[in-house]
Amino acid sequence: MSGLWVLVCGPSGAGKDSVMNWAAAHLADRPRIVFARRLVTRPSHGGSDHSEVSTEQFARLNECGGLAWQWEAHGFQYGIESRYAGQVATGHVVVVNGSREHATGLEASPQLRVVHITADATALAQRLLLRGREGVDKIAQRMQRTAIFDSLSADHTIVNGGELAQAGQQLSDYLVAVDNLAVASSNQ
Repeated sequence: MSGLWVLVCGPSGAGKDSVMNWAAAHLADRPRIVFARRLVTRPSHGGSDHSEVSTEQFARLNECGGLAWQWEAHGFQYGIESRYAGQVATGHVVVVNGSREHATGLEASPQLRVVHITADATALAQRLLLRGREGVDKIAQRMQRTAIFDSLSADHTIVNGGELAQAGQQLSDYLVAVDNLAVASSNQ
């Protein structure tokens, strides 16, 4: 029995983390759908969606096969532990908070789905400003980068322009559908 990887990606400010958290909370009663916790070489803080590792720890994990996936974004290393590959192998749907750039470099596979969460440019810029982490110049750079990935090939796209519950429900519905598909194909 084989499950699926679902890589969720999108530009900064699209609300990807919020949408994923909403979906995870509403799918807690579906143990076959697993939300992977990333390893990142960036300090974590309260509410972080990742576990902090040093660059040395990350390199050791990568060298010894401890990472199923790894990529770099914004000067940090990101990884998904190999234990999640074991869950895919046993029929789970493993949801990964990923990178658009990483998504474009992945080979097509029957075990991989890509979900792109986005919002219109005005909403993205406003959300980044409200977040207060970066100055106007850095936000402008992020917006230019976002335009590069506008045509990202995704299996499902969610435009997060309204209530969080709407986008969260869209992601939940998609994950339930791919889980049901995985179960049906393994029963054939």
